[in-house]
Amino acid sequence: MEELTRRRRLLVLAICCSSLFIVGLDSTIVNLALPAIRAEFGAPVAKLQWTIDAYTLVLASLLMVSGSTADRVGRRRTFQAGLVLFGIGSLLCGVASTIDLLIAFRVLQAIGGSMLNPVAMSIITNTFTDPRERAQAIGVWGGVVGLSMAVGPVVGGALVDGVGWRFIFWINVPVAVAAVLMTALFVPESRAAVPRRMDPVGQVLVVLLLGGLTYGIIEGQAAGWGSPLIIGCFVVCVVALVTLVYYERRREEPLLEPRFFRSAPFSGATLIAVCGFSALSGFLFLNSLYLQSVRGFSALHAGLLTLPMAAMTVVFAPVSGWLVGHRGPRLPLVVAGTMLTASGLILSQLTTTTGTVQLLVGYLVFGLGFGVLNAPITNAAVSGMPREQAGVAAAIASTSRQVGASLGVAVVGTVLTARLVGSLESGFVHAAELCWYIIAGCGALVLLLGLVTTTRWARRTAEALVTTG
Repeated sequence: MEELTRRRRLLVLAICCSSLFIVGLDSTIVNLALPAIRAEFGAPVAKLQWTIDAYTLVLASLLMVSGSTADRVGRRRTFQAGLVLFGIGSLLCGVASTIDLLIAFRVLQAIGGSMLNPVAMSIITNTFTDPRERAQAIGVWGGVVGLSMAVGPVVGGALVDGVGWRFIFWINVPVAVAAVLMTALFVPESRAAVPRRMDPVGQVLVVLLLGGLTYGIIEGQAAGWGSPLIIGCFVVCVVALVTLVYYERRREEPLLEPRFFRSAPFSGATLIAVCGFSALSGFLFLNSLYLQSVRGFSALHAGLLTLPMAAMTVVFAPVSGWLVGHRGPRLPLVVAGTMLTASGLILSQLTTTTGTVQLLVGYLVFGLGFGVLNAPITNAAVSGMPREQAGVAAAIASTSRQVGASLGVAVVGTVLTARLVGSLESGFVHAAELCWYIIAGCGALVLLLGLVTTTRWARRTAEALVTTG
């Protein structure tokens, strides 16, 4: 890869961050638009779950193969292809005439999205070769997550109230077009020196594992937990998991690199990402329905109420990066787990007349917890990993985030439906109480895993991985 000037490197960083911004914006805005989508299509809760999970499930299934494909065929080429597909998918989502078509177009969006963030992280890793500059670039990357969350609720609320929910998808199109052109002009092509072989068997097993698990959880209530279809889904899930572990351990260049998981911090970061993003997706899903369907707030009002949570994420993401760099990941993980747990417990007490102060306290505490969570996850994903496999390492970390996002919506939506008595508007508060406790439980797991994976024993496992390769 050619040596770039600092100005050119910063431009590459800005272009890569644009992909993260529209993907982050998309997730926040879509959750905020769920009540409007439900009203237009008369969609049940399960269809709203699929509106979110059709995207996150496909994204999680394809992130690893997208990362390794980019290392092989070219990161710039893969990144541009992802932007094009994401833009087309967004355009089609905005013209969907039924909820089922919307879900189908979300799948196309996700195929493109899988080629964006992990590939962009790989481009950044290979553009910023100096460790200090790379750490600063990753800090900026983490800050964009918070920025997209901060802007998302306000922009989404204004669009839904002003011109309709379809514009939440159309807003992605000009950003994607501009990013494609800027990438062609300023981002140099790069590939891994020794590209990895494709692993179609591993890819199919990942799809069966995640698809079977998510479908079984979402559709189990309607189809019956003891029905042959749902039992079959979970059997497929277990068989796919066992086969995947057995197959990947014996493959020379696996899709899912098993040796990375010999590092306790890396394995722990993967599980922490699943728990943390389960909490986030569950929070966004429940909160949007509560504020609009139960409390009757407009989409813009709901977005403004959520803004303090996003603002805390913006403020504390760089603070967390500094703490990880100077004091290690333990303190940020302890704070993250404690705050997510506390927020879930606070929000479990919501009623149809809860005051704004209690709401904001719950949101601020959640924002603080989530704000300090990303930096230790990202640090564990890229530190000590070979640069030539940066796409794979970043994709594993991104996959764990998306798996968590998918499971969070699947679990809380299913629990909500199972406990719902009467209409969503009248029965939500009682039905959602257990869901908030589940979110608190995710925070408790983050705390426990954070303590275990930052011990001396855990650090020795990471050092052994670097030494033995």
